[in-house]
Amino acid sequence: MTYDRLVCANCAAPVSEGRCPVCRANRERLQQENFFAGLNPMALIALLAVLVAAVALLAHQTV
Repeated sequence: MTYDRLVCANCAAPVSEGRCPVCRANRERLQQENFFAGLNPMALIALLAVLVAAVALLAHQTV
């Protein structure tokens, strides 16, 4: 889940807006610890498809 869909329990605003100190702190934490948070779902699916194709190709070459 990306932080743009999260709602702050402190101020009831979207965390992505960073209205209060709690929002800003959580936004920073989520941006730093999750590399894939910035990718959209289609990019992740494409990355997964490339990975599966590479594994299948390597498996086929070793047989």
